[in-house]
Amino acid sequence: RNSSLWPLPNRDYASARANFDSNISSDTIDRLEAVWTFDLPEKTNWGAAVSNPLVIDGVVYFQDLPSNIFALDFDTGKAIWNHRGEGPSVAPNGLAVGYCKIFAAVSASEFEALDIDTGLTLWTAEIELTDHEGINIQPIVYDGLVYLSTAPRSEKGLYLGDGVGIIYALDQETGDIVWSFNTVDSDDIWGNREVNSGGGAWFPASIDTERGLTYWGVGNPGPWPGTEEFPNGSSRPGPNLYTDSVVALDHKTGELVWFNQVRPHDNFDLDFHVTPILTTERINGQDRDIAIGAGKTGTVHAFDADTGEELWVTAVGIHQNDDLTEVPIGESVVVYPGALGGVETFMAYAEGVVYVPVMNLPTTFTASSKKTESLDGTGILVAIEADTGDILWETEFDDLVVGSATVVNDLVITSVFGGTVYALNRANGEIVWSYQASAGLNAPLAVAGDTIIVPAGIPNRAGNKTRLIALRLAE
Repeated sequence: RNSSLWPLPNRDYASARANFDSNISSDTIDRLEAVWTFDLPEKTNWGAAVSNPLVIDGVVYFQDLPSNIFALDFDTGKAIWNHRGEGPSVAPNGLAVGYCKIFAAVSASEFEALDIDTGLTLWTAEIELTDHEGINIQPIVYDGLVYLSTAPRSEKGLYLGDGVGIIYALDQETGDIVWSFNTVDSDDIWGNREVNSGGGAWFPASIDTERGLTYWGVGNPGPWPGTEEFPNGSSRPGPNLYTDSVVALDHKTGELVWFNQVRPHDNFDLDFHVTPILTTERINGQDRDIAIGAGKTGTVHAFDADTGEELWVTAVGIHQNDDLTEVPIGESVVVYPGALGGVETFMAYAEGVVYVPVMNLPTTFTASSKKTESLDGTGILVAIEADTGDILWETEFDDLVVGSATVVNDLVITSVFGGTVYALNRANGEIVWSYQASAGLNAPLAVAGDTIIVPAGIPNRAGNKTRLIALRLAE
């Protein structure tokens, strides 16, 4: 079953999200048909599903947003076991698999290891939090360690005072904390702990197994854009490190090796949170190992993997007023990308090209308030040359492209908020296939062998069915 694997959140440690071991291609994709579904009836305010399914040894492992964990037979979708969560996730969640264990947060503060065969709890780690923090990430496992992060988000709200994001490495055998790294480089949260917050990793790290480095995208500072008392982020003067940055950490110790902040003192919630892609490209006549990051800034950046030097940057999608550092008092401005726009979800990479899902959705800001009027936006899938940052092609959609990008052979697959999965020709961006799921989509999919596992988790239409859907090539 080597071809029927999706073992990590982004399939490999470089986070390329590419599968060349499948028979799915532009010649065969019309033969895909739904062979099983698994209902996900429980929901949170964000729906039923946002995490990437994992597929290992004939089993699909998945966590829904209420934190329930399921093991399903890959061929039939029948439940093998399930494990009840202890509390809903209020942001991205998901599973990691390794060492015959399943690793996941089962509540805002509890992180567990489960027996892979039975779903029974082997250990529970209690992460110390303030009331305004929570574990909000799909973890990843490497070299005996489980990597996860907290973020300033809880059931009480988003980016409230005294909330920071901390990256942790836990011992996979015991759950003990081996190291931690605070993504806010200030003991008093930039001078005002009661008001300020920030940082955290929303998405899992990429891991360079040769260098022994983990690469993380980091979220924004808060409050954003500010408060009546402290407009335009004036409660948190300075660049607010390490928010809106890529950080490279030693995988064994958590020591900071380098960082690059792409948006100092962000007032518009423009996280640089998307998992960096690791690859090697020939740039200016030299082979360079690079990390390619992106986020709600609506920009894609290539960094030297050893030093963090920025090698190129490419803007994607609509940009309007996002270069402002503050909003004039008494005025309002419409900003693209808005707080729910830009590059929200995972990119993919294959054969020298990066595929970037983009959301064009504005937010209206004053110096102390923000409002995203609706989720009625548009989207683009953009193909970018990884050595130069040049755009090869763009394909526009009349809906938000929020389902990440995934490569399978000569196709790149993505999905939109309304519930349609699309396959595009990687050479030119032409749409060659589509499938309407049973509910809205904002979760990444997995391609394992001749099967695509689609988490349809957003009940945004009457009669929607939130569920996992297995699409498989017909014989």
